[in-house]
Amino acid sequence: MNWITNYVRPKINSLFSRREIPENLWTKCPECGQMLFHRELAENLNVCTACDHHMAISPRQRFTALFDGGVFTEVKVPEPLADPLHFRDQKRYPERMKAAQKATGEKEAMLVAEGEIGRTPIVAAAQDFSFMGGSMGMYVGNAVIAAAERAVKLKRPLILFSAAGGARMQEGILSLMQMPRTTVAVEMLREAGLPYIVVLTHPTTGGVTASYAMLGDVQIAEPNALICFAGPRVIEQTIREKLPEGFQRAEYLLDHGMLDRVTHRRKLREELIVIVRLLTGKSPAVLADLPPPKPVAEARAPVPAEGGDAPA
Repeated sequence: MNWITNYVRPKINSLFSRREIPENLWTKCPECGQMLFHRELAENLNVCTACDHHMAISPRQRFTALFDGGVFTEVKVPEPLADPLHFRDQKRYPERMKAAQKATGEKEAMLVAEGEIGRTPIVAAAQDFSFMGGSMGMYVGNAVIAAAERAVKLKRPLILFSAAGGARMQEGILSLMQMPRTTVAVEMLREAGLPYIVVLTHPTTGGVTASYAMLGDVQIAEPNALICFAGPRVIEQTIREKLPEGFQRAEYLLDHGMLDRVTHRRKLREELIVIVRLLTGKSPAVLADLPPPKPVAEARAPVPAEGGDAPA
């Protein structure tokens, strides 16, 4: 046994070796390039503290910040067929689903929950863009219908947060059928006289924009969110003309009458409380009486979208 080689050299190397630092402690803002500490970013609801760029936020993080005290109950969504078309591209569809579930920790691309905001009971649904681009498949259609049916049963308003790259290509025509199905679900709310509020987040595109995402009684968007059916690049290549600055962004749509409000994420909860209580005939909420929201869970690194009809 060589004492110098086996003991002394490893000991010296350990003294001068660089300490391993976890890679997920910092997130780089895609807009300004600022490095943001994960806890600071999570406390700011995944909004860049340097340039105010709104990054993606998971449905659970959003609901924790939205509901009173961060308390909500999940609404059960009927399970569709796992692989109705036996679709395969580079991977089998079930393999892509398992990868997305492992990366996000969620079962599918939409979460439905019920609880209170400003002491006002509501039902809420939110899409997760990190789950296969938030693509609209049969499960998302079932989730919108389940949210609408629950809202009608409990006589509560429905608030929906959209974030999607369009229909899910692995489900083909079955995914496109969710457009009329979800439209009928929204009509159920209208017939019941219940408010339907949509918050469009970045990005909301494709068949989602062409159905339930643009049917709200009140349309709100987060700043600079891309909201469209076909993406700007596709339109430019089709008409062979340069598009206006900020075309299809939230502020552009607001100026042209497509939206009612563009609201910063930190102010969104208070605005939704005011709108919901106004539409349901309740008196204004006493904010000092409301329980504080729970701290939002730490942000995870963004997951590249797979398989959705992503915006061009």
